[in-house]
Amino acid sequence: MPDQNEMAPSKNRQEVEFRGGGFSPKPMAIIGPVVFVVIIALMEWGTRTGWITNLTLPRPSDVFKTFIELYQSGLLFEHLLPSLTRLAVGSVMGISAGIGLGVLIGLFTLIRAGLLPVVAAIFPIPKIALLPLFIIWFGIDEGSKYALIALGTFTPTVVSTYGAVDNVDRSLIRMGQSFGLSWFSIVRKIVLPGALPGILSGLRISLAIAIILLVAAEMLGASYGIGAYILEAGSLYDLERLFVGVSILSILGVTISWLIGRIERRLLNWRS
Repeated sequence: MPDQNEMAPSKNRQEVEFRGGGFSPKPMAIIGPVVFVVIIALMEWGTRTGWITNLTLPRPSDVFKTFIELYQSGLLFEHLLPSLTRLAVGSVMGISAGIGLGVLIGLFTLIRAGLLPVVAAIFPIPKIALLPLFIIWFGIDEGSKYALIALGTFTPTVVSTYGAVDNVDRSLIRMGQSFGLSWFSIVRKIVLPGALPGILSGLRISLAIAIILLVAAEMLGASYGIGAYILEAGSLYDLERLFVGVSILSILGVTISWLIGRIERRLLNWRS
């Protein structure tokens, strides 16, 4: 028999705080900008004190002045607009085709058996190595750049979409079948919403790859574009201009990540 003293509620007992929401991250928008400011301040301090030589790293203040000069001269938009156009057209082509094929591979066994090995064979090929081939096929103008970006975003989008569709909880699908939902209703109401988080996560990787391939394509056969601007600055060993181009690419990547985050919060608000 247990001791009655053990069964009696103890005066020293305390309620344990509910921690079920510990895996729900809270937005802390101020932390990111603070980290950037600290890094830039350290770089400025290091270059001004001589701890970092200006031959290896320019002063952030000089880079900012060069950026303002680029903006005032109008060259900023002459380089930026062609790059954004190439990035948008190539990415839309590759991502839309990748999502469509990824969904088909995830849903149909025959398509998965036939096309998944082909995607697996293409995926590890460095897409930059195919740029000379695309120039032969599509010419040195915009067609080769669109094709390179499209292929570079296509394969990771297929893989992430297929994985997201394949990882949808099967119990939810069986529940839909038990309620008599049609195949199309199950896909539209269960599979696609369940796969959407994985698809959007894959977009971050695909668009980052698109920016890398954009720069590579513009360095080979483009008069205007961020890649051409960086190549010209590097050939002249103009570090300020070089870091301006790199900073523009970084800002572009952060902006794309922010936009995807906004889309996730709007489309995936049912998770909260």
